Order: sequence, then structure tokens, then C-alpha cells
Amino acid sequence: MDGSFHFTVQAFAGAARAGVFSTPHGSVDTPAFMAVGTLATVKTLDPQELRDAGCRMLLANAYHLHLRPGENVVAKLGGLHRFMAWDGPILTDSGGFQVFSLETLRKVSEQGVEFRSHVDGSQRDFTPESVIALQIALGADVMM
Repeated sequence: MDGSFHFTVQAFAGAARAGVFSTPHGSVDTPAFMAVGTLATVKTLDPQELRDAGCRMLLANAYHLHLRPGENVVAKLGGLHRFMAWDGPILTDSGGFQVFSLETLRKVSEQGVEFRSHVDGSQRDFTPESVIALQIALGADVMM
């Protein structure tokens, strides 16, 4: 896979548009619903049930996966697609939401964000560069 993606606009309505978003792991008609698997699993539904429900793309949380099991573990197990048993596109977020939701456990600076892990109390430093490296190690198709 070359890691590239493409977006083809198929229809317009004012400022809205519909199209097809193509990634190395498949295409998704847009707009699209993405089921959220924060810790690499969507509660109550297995991958086939998600497909049967029309889900074509999943969202996983890079911050939480960094804390456990860790991006190195996910990478050693074959990447996020294999880890989640999902062959379609996967989007990972950057942990930006945690900057707000974990306000009492973080410090923001010009360099990035220092988090105090809610799991073990360890310090985790997130910079723009480290978050990109984290999401690459996870094997995300789309990195927010």
C-alpha cells in the first residue's frame, strides 16, 4: 500500500458535498458514520456486525492506545487493522479531545501537551511530531 488517499466529489448542495473517500484499506461514501472504538474495540458489535450495519470506517483513540496497550505492542501485533480485526479504513484522533476532557491531568506549552496518565500516573509528553509518529506506528489510514 502506498499510503495515499483520494476524495472524489460526486454531488453538491450549497456548501455541502457528497463523495467517495478512498484509502489504502478501502473506500467510504461520504458523509459517513464512523463507529468509535476508543480502545480498539467497538463495544457490543464485532467487525462483521459493524459491516452489516453499514459502517465502513472506524475511529480509534491514539491517546488511549498509547497508554495501553501501547503503539509498540499494536505495531508488533501487525498494526491497528490486524489488532482490531478490521480490514476497512481506520481514523485515529490525535488526543486533542483529551486536552480538554483531561484538563486536570495536563499542562499545555508551546512544545505540546504534558499529560499525567490516568492509568499509572506517569508523565506522557505529546508534541505534534510525537503524535504523528504514534499514529504512524498504530498504522492509521487517516490521522487527525
